Amino acid sequence: MIETMHAYTIDVLIPTFKPDKNFPELLRRIAQQSYHVRNIIIVNTDETFWNPEWEREVSDLYVKHITAEEFDHGKTRRFMADLSDADILLFMTQDAVPADHYLVEEMVKCFKLPSVRAAYARQLPMPDCGPLEQFARSFNYPKEPDIKDKDDLSRLGIKTFFCSNVCAAYDRRTYEELGGFEDSAIFNEDMIYGGRLILAGYAIAYAADAKVFHSHNYSCRQQFKRNFDLGVSQADYPEIFSAYPSEGEGIRLVRKSAAYVLRIRRPWLLVQLFFQSGAKYIGYFMGKHYGILPDALIRQCTMNRNYWIE
Repeated sequence: MIETMHAYTIDVLIPTFKPDKNFPELLRRIAQQSYHVRNIIIVNTDETFWNPEWEREVSDLYVKHITAEEFDHGKTRRFMADLSDADILLFMTQDAVPADHYLVEEMVKCFKLPSVRAAYARQLPMPDCGPLEQFARSFNYPKEPDIKDKDDLSRLGIKTFFCSNVCAAYDRRTYEELGGFEDSAIFNEDMIYGGRLILAGYAIAYAADAKVFHSHNYSCRQQFKRNFDLGVSQADYPEIFSAYPSEGEGIRLVRKSAAYVLRIRRPWLLVQLFFQSGAKYIGYFMGKHYGILPDALIRQCTMNRNYWIE
């Protein structure tokens, strides 16, 4: 670890697929950060959907194209990390927009604590975000910062491992020491690595003052598929997840969400909450037990069909 904050070099790494018209704004906001970003490294899936004009938006932007068959949540980010020799690797997604000029600075501050080897940002809801998703953002990303380590497992359970690559920074030396992201991960590569980090005796910082706008309005079908892949990821890495199941945290979110919609006097949202929560749980349960499911059914349940191609 480097001793002074201003000595850190930092690269931003973003995997993309069909970036939309808002993508140039993301690039501009990264370039305008108060803390200097050395490089922006893009690994783009399917060159057909890439606009070369985006490469003129900012300096020090580098793009590598891959095919859809080559993409994997773990392997692609592992490949991106191998392209950088920065002290801190800041991973983002193409739909996470910095809320201000201080995102990178606030992320870097976390690494002043010797035990912290990863940090993740607070996610704020986008303007079009529905009320249930707005509450879920505040539930998962509260206003108060936190530092999580092995001693918090009894208090936080599986949330101790939580770290989101929507916007997350990693100490590169520790990343390499622990073997980095998995070569093959259908989903949840950030939390798998976060689990290894915690179990190795390091800490993860939740940087509440580092903020990005990021949210989704998923349908029940999309929630089912997303949570199916979540269940698969946990089944594939029992050494991380078997002792700390997710179900309790999911139930807590449902209860808090129900209380919230009653508090804001919109009880009809309980129907939406019921169907969404049911879709999430069924998807998660099936994903956890994907080993007994036929291949044809798995391909109907997953968000990442290429993962299942031999």
